[in-house]
Amino acid sequence: MRLGRRTLMTALCGIAACAVLAVGPAMALDLDAAKAQGWIGERRDGYIGLAVASAPAEARALVDTVNAERRAAYQSVAEQNSVPRDQVEALAGQKLIGRAAPGTFVMDAAGRWIRK
Repeated sequence: MRLGRRTLMTALCGIAACAVLAVGPAMALDLDAAKAQGWIGERRDGYIGLAVASAPAEARALVDTVNAERRAAYQSVAEQNSVPRDQVEALAGQKLIGRAAPGTFVMDAAGRWIRK
């Protein structure tokens, strides 16, 4: 079954929004703080990445944890909607970059980190 872009976006937001965007109360604070410090940014593929090489080890661990949780959520949405995971990832990336707070890092189309 092939879903339209709007239907898939609705599925992504409705089914996995909590799992994708909220990683738990304690970790969400850490993620927001890491973004505010400029260590972590939203990538176009729906995952987060280190925006600076000098990010502390805690930021690196946070990236791994959040990305693993997002990957599982994206896989679930993809399976429920019979679409490739990379399609879900790309739509999530667009949405997450769109929701990113002003001044935080996001990845542009060329793969460079820019401040939103």
